[in-house]
Amino acid sequence: LTLPQFVQLMDNFVGEDISLPTVKRLAAFIKGEYKQTKEEKKKELEKVQHMSHVAQRKQLLEALFEKWDRNARGSLDLKEVAAVLSRFKGGMGKVALMKAREQLYSRYPQLSREGKLSPKAFQTFLELIASEFTGNEDETMDNLVRFLTTRVEKSHPESLQSSARRKWLQDIQQAAETSRTSMEPVYKAVFKALSQDLEAHGDNKRISAYIALLEENQLSPELGQVVLRYVACTADDAPYVLNQVLHRDMKGVSFAVIDQGQPIYVPRVQLHGNVHFWNSDRPVEERKGSLLVLPLHDAHGRVFGILGLDTLQDQCEKSIFLTHEITFFEGVCHAFSKAYHHICMWENILQVAVTALDWLYPRTPSIHTVTTYLVAPGKDKNYALCKMITTDNTGQKEIHSSPVALLREENLLRDYLFKCTDSSEVTLTSVHGEYHIAVPLQDLSRQTLGIFDISIGQHKKLPPEEQKDLQKMLKMAQAACSEILQRCLEETEPTHVLEAERVANVRHAGILFHRFMLQELRECV
Repeated sequence: LTLPQFVQLMDNFVGEDISLPTVKRLAAFIKGEYKQTKEEKKKELEKVQHMSHVAQRKQLLEALFEKWDRNARGSLDLKEVAAVLSRFKGGMGKVALMKAREQLYSRYPQLSREGKLSPKAFQTFLELIASEFTGNEDETMDNLVRFLTTRVEKSHPESLQSSARRKWLQDIQQAAETSRTSMEPVYKAVFKALSQDLEAHGDNKRISAYIALLEENQLSPELGQVVLRYVACTADDAPYVLNQVLHRDMKGVSFAVIDQGQPIYVPRVQLHGNVHFWNSDRPVEERKGSLLVLPLHDAHGRVFGILGLDTLQDQCEKSIFLTHEITFFEGVCHAFSKAYHHICMWENILQVAVTALDWLYPRTPSIHTVTTYLVAPGKDKNYALCKMITTDNTGQKEIHSSPVALLREENLLRDYLFKCTDSSEVTLTSVHGEYHIAVPLQDLSRQTLGIFDISIGQHKKLPPEEQKDLQKMLKMAQAACSEILQRCLEETEPTHVLEAERVANVRHAGILFHRFMLQELRECV
């Protein structure tokens, strides 16, 4: 138990109407009775040492990955890494390398197509190699890290460039983490990263940029099952590009990028003949410049959209994209994909909450209101609670498109919500005579990611049947959220139980809730 969890456990145990002398007697009793055996102390110390070692190794490997990832692409070339590793211990590790690569392909099938190592795949690769050597595995891993560290060097200007680029990519991720379910801050961060980099490292080129995502073609399926919808672009291009839809039978290289999963670069659009111009008012003589279209991949290597850049607005004759710029743009694509799927994850979790509340409402008439909060990171390790969904006793829900953010110091009467967040334990309290049950939704490390604030009015507890249904709903909601988080964490193909999940998009994440209900029912039968 952490300190907040221990305090909350004691608080729940003693209740609200307990006298101070009784609390003191309880504290004295626990002090006298709680004893740790030597074996327990030893196990705890070993556990702490192991966790410390794992954390240190993770930091080392992240630093090594960043050192190799010169242009902040977000991935490493597998062939390049393997070529260097083949010289480890004077070439003695070639057999280990071969075996490790085979195992890596079985874990990450997309690697055989793409040949790009993500940070997680890079770490797995080194661990697999180390496991193939005889002797101490940790020592072999340390030697591997040391060997790879000495095989790459960056000049001071390269280090400064890499550091700046990494900061801009982190801004994209931060935009996703603080906006929760809005994509607008992410789009702005992407275009800002592109413009800042071209200003600092790209001869101040003037570009247009746009993001298009694949979606099902419901209006005219005879023209193809999917279309590309342009969901964001730089401000000057909005009147011509925003919300436009590109079909397969229209001019353009975007669908070729999607099919091949590789960037397509057109140095001179005027000579290409297959470039789509959304601004039909632009004179033919001004349709000059470079075009670059890059695929957006998800964690499983599947393409879900494109990022396009062109220099048609730049008057310079040689407004071409250089290799180091293109590599950084790939890093922007990687950062955007992570941010996009992070927000999809939150949308999925909210959809699970909506479905769970719909299931709960007719079964628990004693519940007055349920307010759903998500935890949003803030500055200096503080956090805010964003009010996302309010459900009243008629079952009516209000989903807040502009969530109200609660800060601890400004909401003393809601301190029970912050206690619930800190301890990640159920918290019971009364506010102005109204009883509340605050229940955490936990992430995979048992930290709080959201809260159900359940008001039961003046009753201290629910009737037994309603309590049972509430517990069942909370259990299934947690199971569905854990499944969503696990899918986001893993870079392997997800498994499906219901056929509906296979075709469901982000809005149908609530199917997971019903799937777990169905599985529980099957187990009971």
